[in-house]
Amino acid sequence: MQQVKLFKGVDSELPELERQINRWIRKSGARVLSINGNLAPAPSAGTGPMNSFAAGDVLVIVHFEIDAPTA
Repeated sequence: MQQVKLFKGVDSELPELERQINRWIRKSGARVLSINGNLAPAPSAGTGPMNSFAAGDVLVIVHFEIDAPTA
């Protein structure tokens, strides 16, 4: 059975998001079919010195397959 799992984070914490995704893959036993991601820029990024290091949102979509539950 094919399903999706969404992960969200911020670009300033990518290593932690990566660890979270890899941990989930190991524990779930899911067979990953594809992984896609999107990085949204921070609001008003680059408009001034206070905003130059603002973090952008990261969305990662894992498309996976797992055995269907038996009744």
